[in-house]
Amino acid sequence: MDHFNYRNGTLHAEDVPLSEIASAVGTPVYVYSTATLRRHYKVFTDAFAGARASVFYAVKANSNLAVLKTLGDMGAGADVVSEGELRRALAAGIPPSRIVFSGVGKTAEELIFALDTGILEINVESVNELELLNTVAGERGKVAEIAIRVNPDVDAKTHHKISTGKKENKFGIDIAYALDIFKRAQAMPNLAPVTVAAHIGSQLTDLEPYRAAFQRLADLVRELRAEGIPIHRVDLGGGLGVPYAGETPPLPDAYAAVAREIIEPLDVEMLFEPGRMIVGNAGILLAKVLFVKQGESRRFVVVDAAMNDLIRPAMYDGYHGLKPVIERPEGTPMSPADIVGPICESGDTFAKERPLPLLNDGELVAFTTAGAYGAVMASTYNSRPLVPEVLVDGDRFAVIRPRQTYEEMLGADRIPDWLSGPGEQAVPKLAGMSG
Repeated sequence: MDHFNYRNGTLHAEDVPLSEIASAVGTPVYVYSTATLRRHYKVFTDAFAGARASVFYAVKANSNLAVLKTLGDMGAGADVVSEGELRRALAAGIPPSRIVFSGVGKTAEELIFALDTGILEINVESVNELELLNTVAGERGKVAEIAIRVNPDVDAKTHHKISTGKKENKFGIDIAYALDIFKRAQAMPNLAPVTVAAHIGSQLTDLEPYRAAFQRLADLVRELRAEGIPIHRVDLGGGLGVPYAGETPPLPDAYAAVAREIIEPLDVEMLFEPGRMIVGNAGILLAKVLFVKQGESRRFVVVDAAMNDLIRPAMYDGYHGLKPVIERPEGTPMSPADIVGPICESGDTFAKERPLPLLNDGELVAFTTAGAYGAVMASTYNSRPLVPEVLVDGDRFAVIRPRQTYEEMLGADRIPDWLSGPGEQAVPKLAGMSG
């Protein structure tokens, strides 16, 4: 469920017409619904009512500070995968005690910052990382509570680029070696291995891979405890899917039932890291039709958004619905069209032969389910400035990241002295730029 609906023939975000946002901010622009964020978070947490369970929102899905603060104010922690994400979580007011640090390639500097910040735990993914963390923790006179992420070798039955729990994936330690690795960690003076962690993938629409992975984790916890290794927490990751194109992902209640059946009897705290499930349907990408181009065999709808703004279709063949902001009457004729952007790449295509009503030059359209892995993966490819983000709350809205200007984009570059002639500026200026 989301809060993007037609009212009086116009698509709204909660109580705000999207046309009003386009007039004020321009297009393309990401628009998020506070009501949807709060509802999805509450649905997930309610599914674990009465259980020893904590939610650590996966910051990588959408890392805007306003989104993080909205969720943090409701009690969410943060699952981060870089020092930058850790700093974002802290800037949004999420306390260190509600932050876990995941990721396969942490640097020494990142580990030091995490230790000095005092976060809940670091999720370790290799023997090399164990040794590095033990060293830097020792240099600071600290004992770091850690999770060891294991790879349970479970097929998540999702897109191969977002599957993370099979042997051939780079994540985690093969579960067959987990006991030896935990023993090694326990013997290190500056590490306290207290958590078993796993995350098998993203956009899962079937509970059976979860059931298989959870059972393997439960068996491992019992094995570790039998060897005298105290395990207090189990981090079950995230990955619940959202309905992009009519899929029917499991509801949080059903997911929770599986987790509680298998993990709760271990008397551990359960940690969860939902991302897409919280923010996916809470956002849209609002764009404008530039031209409707009729080819000999294809109709092309060229919009002002592009693959640099929303890369999922190009990278993952991801599906996003498209809604005209002006509602069409029921029974309006539909015909196939390709939805494309202005970038000089054939891959800059959002959909092929999508049944659509007649669209007009200058008309506003909304790409649905764009709140996760949208703005956060955007780039300046083709020297297109980063698009803005807007948060709606009831009948009000605010720009939570302004549109990048050309001056800001170009100002990040530097021309070395040897390329600057006498009297020339080391940094280029646009016509009309001051300063």
